[in-house]
Amino acid sequence: MNRTDILFRSIVCAALFSAVAATAQRPAATPAAPIPSAILSAHKIFLANAASDNGMFPSPFSGDADRAYNQFYAALKASGKYELVADPADADLVLELHLENAVNLATMQRPVPVSPVFRLMVYGQKSHFLLWESSEWIDFATLQKTHDRNFNQALTALRDDFLALTAPAPPPTQ
Repeated sequence: MNRTDILFRSIVCAALFSAVAATAQRPAATPAAPIPSAILSAHKIFLANAASDNGMFPSPFSGDADRAYNQFYAALKASGKYELVADPADADLVLELHLENAVNLATMQRPVPVSPVFRLMVYGQKSHFLLWESSEWIDFATLQKTHDRNFNQALTALRDDFLALTAPAPPPTQ
């Protein structure tokens, strides 16, 4: 056997061992945990306005403290997926919308403000248990119109997260 054959066989062996090692190290796919059935079977929703932290309206965001609630309510209604009801007793799910002025408490001596965040809490009407929570950060901005655009984008993303959560699961592939 000449040097070229030995070199070629060594390269092939190294490639095969690398492929086997890479395949062996891949973690097994974790199966998706179930989404609570109360979320998937809901037809009627009550949206609660859990309000906004103080000091966010009219600056950095235009409008008033009910802006997020009004926009989110309109977006859910426009989706046509749910009937929005005026009384939580008539609902299958109770959603609570929060707009929080988050603070980074990395150091207790001097908290550093960070971007505000929308939080959507999803409760089962019958059980009153928290079933799901989603959040979307509002990107920092310096101009009023950019603050408002980022506000709208985060609120739209939160609505999309909720609608994706409640979408029917695709059929399993075989």
